[in-house]
Amino acid sequence: MTGYDAVVLAGGAARRLGGTDKPTLRVGGRTLLDRVLEACADAEETVVVGPRRPTARPVRWAREEPPGGGPLAGLAAGLRHTAARTTLVLSADLPFLRPETVRALLAAAATGGPYVEGVLLTDLDGRDQPLVAAYRTEPLRRELALLAAEHGSLAGLPLRLLTDELTLGRFPHPTASFDCDTWEDVATARARIRDDGSVLDEWISAAKAELGIDLDVDTTALLDLARDAAHGVARPAAPLTTFLVGYAAGRLGGGPEAVAEATRKAVALAQQWAAEAAAAEDHAAGKPGDDGAAGKADGPR
Repeated sequence: MTGYDAVVLAGGAARRLGGTDKPTLRVGGRTLLDRVLEACADAEETVVVGPRRPTARPVRWAREEPPGGGPLAGLAAGLRHTAARTTLVLSADLPFLRPETVRALLAAAATGGPYVEGVLLTDLDGRDQPLVAAYRTEPLRRELALLAAEHGSLAGLPLRLLTDELTLGRFPHPTASFDCDTWEDVATARARIRDDGSVLDEWISAAKAELGIDLDVDTTALLDLARDAAHGVARPAAPLTTFLVGYAAGRLGGGPEAVAEATRKAVALAQQWAAEAAAAEDHAAGKPGDDGAAGKADGPR
């Protein structure tokens, strides 16, 4: 994937939210701003335009002139700190924007041909979303400079004055551009996070951010381990075993390999317990059984 910089616009007044600081609202346990920053985590430079706020990862901060001067003023402020040939432009209130969608958008911009100056995401109704878009940086700078010269300032100008002057492609996506402009939107996003088929991924991402860890988690392997511990030992063994696996992996130095090795050992142990329990039940029922479970536990006599 071509290298890119990201400009995240986080300076709006959120009037329909009663002036609440929208980027710090939480959906799925994480702020809207942090969710957007996760989606563009592989940007070479990430510039957030707006008041400084706590974030889960380091970013460069900028302010539009004047503060609250609108998206074009914010974009111009962000571009002063970027150098990549492609700029990803995002609003700070996109709860369902995923890294894979960002990668697909950037790929569409990179393969759009020599005359395409950017690619906008379009929503389910086909509407353009210029604040979920990948642009070639040079045309952005050019058109912003021309608009500033024509109008004397970029403050308060609508985005369409910029996009109307650019040759743009479109990239459709049903949910990535869903934004939180009203309290109803926030409630919808919070409900959809829990109903989404990726709720476990959402929870793990939120937990990792809260705990300050950056580790790829093999959810399937850990769930299989929890199942084996619950069925082969006892139900309370499931959370305790997964905790012990995490602790053991930490002592082994951390990382995916350490987690996989600790998981493998715990799965084998849980399966051994299950085999012994099955052999004991067969023996109590008077069934001829395989003494392999006892042999594995006690060794040859």
